[in-house]
Amino acid sequence: MVESFKNIYNEQFFNKFTKDLKLVINDFDTDKFVSQIMDEEWKNRGYKQRTAHITTVLGKFLPADYKKAVSKILKLLDCVKDQLPDFSKIDDRNFNLLTLEYGAILDNYIEQYGINDYQISIKAIEKITQFTTCEFVAHAFIAKYPDEMMKQMLVWSTHEHWGVRRLASEGCRPRLPWAMALPKLKKDPTPIIPILENLKNDPSKFVRLSVANNLNDIAKDNPQMVIALAKSWKGESKDVDWIIKHGCRTLLKQGNTEIMKLFGFDSIENITIENYQISTHKVKIGETVEFCFNLSNNNNRNTKIRLEYGIYYQKSNGTLAKRIYKISEKEYAENSVTHIVRKHSFRVITTRHFYPGLHQIAIIVNGNEFDRLNFELIK
Repeated sequence: MVESFKNIYNEQFFNKFTKDLKLVINDFDTDKFVSQIMDEEWKNRGYKQRTAHITTVLGKFLPADYKKAVSKILKLLDCVKDQLPDFSKIDDRNFNLLTLEYGAILDNYIEQYGINDYQISIKAIEKITQFTTCEFVAHAFIAKYPDEMMKQMLVWSTHEHWGVRRLASEGCRPRLPWAMALPKLKKDPTPIIPILENLKNDPSKFVRLSVANNLNDIAKDNPQMVIALAKSWKGESKDVDWIIKHGCRTLLKQGNTEIMKLFGFDSIENITIENYQISTHKVKIGETVEFCFNLSNNNNRNTKIRLEYGIYYQKSNGTLAKRIYKISEKEYAENSVTHIVRKHSFRVITTRHFYPGLHQIAIIVNGNEFDRLNFELIK
């Protein structure tokens, strides 16, 4: 998680959070609460460390008895529900009903104080996830109570609230970013499949997105399981077809032959790449590399092509690591030549570090890589 992300815990947030806490905690001392949070180490803490620290301080202001503390949290949610945004304005990029920072604290509180109190915590998670998201604490509980939690996730997959149904999938993703690892589910995701079967036709797009992301996670360790599901699900509906396509995105990038064929990307016989050139052989960090080529479809029929390019990035140890980017996915006309020009940015971003030196670009057609061309990234 990027370093600047920790700054979501700012003055504006604490003004709101402490105002809400006053609704449920008698004689709540705002100044004392904030001063304990903003201690000498605050500036040095990252996002996760800040979340855990806030949770620890919050625990000092809530009742010591966990059951009573949870009742305060649930009462808090009831008090702030009128602050929730209009759901019709929420999209795939911003669907949490409460802010992420708010939800992270509640999520972390249940894990930190309630991991040994299964029954009370499960009821709390079911409620909290209707206001924000609880997939991270769900991972912690799956790690500690694998059998009980997977049974609970299956029950939640039929819940009336979309947020709980989404948690049933998101909370058991084997490779959920930033979450506790679930090695047993990475090795054998069989318990996840009935949950996804229940949710693949869910009316909520957020739930269907989670199902697709769960499939993509599974595909990284158990590709044949996802391939089998994709074959059995394909054609059920437009929404299900979207799920399996998005859920197979890693397999598509890998050029998996079965998945390519399933989605209509057949042989590249009579498909050629010609006049492939890099316009900028030395690229400064912060600038772009430009390349161009001709794609020739020499077949006497339109041909469906997934066209991509791979950047071979220089790593700190001197080796190269490939990352794939999509250009297009469409039918190219029979006996046609299409000139394609692309630029790839090396703009400095917080989630990727660029190392100067040899880099390469390769054109990829239906999972098949053509010749690579070299360029140098310089400071």
